[in-house]
Amino acid sequence: MGILYDDVVVLNQSEKEDDPSVITVNCPDKIGLGCDLCRILLFFGLSITRVDVSTDGKWCYIVFWVWGNSTTRWSYVKKRLVAACPSCFSASGISYYDTEQQGTKPPTVFLLKFCCNDRPDVTKSLCELELTIKRVKVSTTPDGRVVDLFFITDTRELLHTKKRQEDTYEHIKEVLGDDMISCELEMVRPEVAACSQASAFLPSIITEEAFNFEDSEVCSNGSINGSIPSIVIDDSLSPSHTLFQIVCLDHKGLLYDIMRTLKDYNVQISYGRGARKQTRKCELDLFIMQADGKKMVPSKQNALLSRLLKELTRPLRVAVVSRGPDTELLVANPVELSGKGRPLVFFDITYALKMLDMCIFAAEVGRHIIEHREWEVYRVLFHEEDCLAVPRQKIEEEGLHDNTYRLLPWIAWMITKMSAL
Repeated sequence: MGILYDDVVVLNQSEKEDDPSVITVNCPDKIGLGCDLCRILLFFGLSITRVDVSTDGKWCYIVFWVWGNSTTRWSYVKKRLVAACPSCFSASGISYYDTEQQGTKPPTVFLLKFCCNDRPDVTKSLCELELTIKRVKVSTTPDGRVVDLFFITDTRELLHTKKRQEDTYEHIKEVLGDDMISCELEMVRPEVAACSQASAFLPSIITEEAFNFEDSEVCSNGSINGSIPSIVIDDSLSPSHTLFQIVCLDHKGLLYDIMRTLKDYNVQISYGRGARKQTRKCELDLFIMQADGKKMVPSKQNALLSRLLKELTRPLRVAVVSRGPDTELLVANPVELSGKGRPLVFFDITYALKMLDMCIFAAEVGRHIIEHREWEVYRVLFHEEDCLAVPRQKIEEEGLHDNTYRLLPWIAWMITKMSAL
């Protein structure tokens, strides 16, 4: 018996501020579906406070309890979630994750250029429009005007249409207000898009420091969580499943980081549940098996355990490099085997720097192979005097009290470390 299209994703918005909204997904299963759904929720800025997952290998039932805000566009959330679910016709057999079948045409790159009298932060607006920033160039003219160049791609793949361009223009106009002097949007020719790609050169610090998990100083002071997660493996409860019990401090995108890792290891969750406690600790119980339905062998269990510990302790790698009169901030996150990067990283970076009163004048994002894995590396330039002018007390206060954007303590700690030299 089939299931109605509208019933694949059921979204019940909370009517009370103190209650989370509930999203129910009922569709055919596939390896990595949980990762795809969590990525969408993270993209729209939703915070997952609880999750229940169950599947028989062909059909899955997932419930998310999430927190949104007054600007959450729930209709688009549902539309993206439905699009990520497999067709009901695929219920005859589970879909295996195959990287060779994931090759798709590169998205079209557009150049968004605007000139204004003040330096605004439009990254949030671009995120709300579901536009992905590939590269940024920020400059100031001699007369004090600001000229920003954004190389962007469209998640909806509709930016070539007149209506989508008009909606983008109106949204940016609403944010900039009377400060906006001009705004232009045009499709970039392939040869220009190739030239706009990030530099292939990557400082050795991003590989030597930021990727050294055994560095005791970084783990004790720079850990995004401030403590190492606890992961217990139990093979005794089921002849075909392995139980992974995870206890760790919450951070933005926690469930996505777990699901992404399981997807990359081609692991299926048969049953799982997790919740965020009042202490900001998260507890998850996951009964998992290999994609072929067999029990995980000890060697794969240990490999998965090691990777999860790294990803939950440091989901983002951060380094700061001095560039003469300027300072470069490098933030790296692992790319899924499907080729998708972590959502909203650039927005988190700009938010964190804004809290520290630091101004970006150039930024870019590129893909690099590091330690046999593909990473998305964000490179942000700002003036060193901005860095040195940040009071240590402000850095410590922002890093201590910012519980939503856990990238901020990382940046604050790295800047403190550099300023002390």
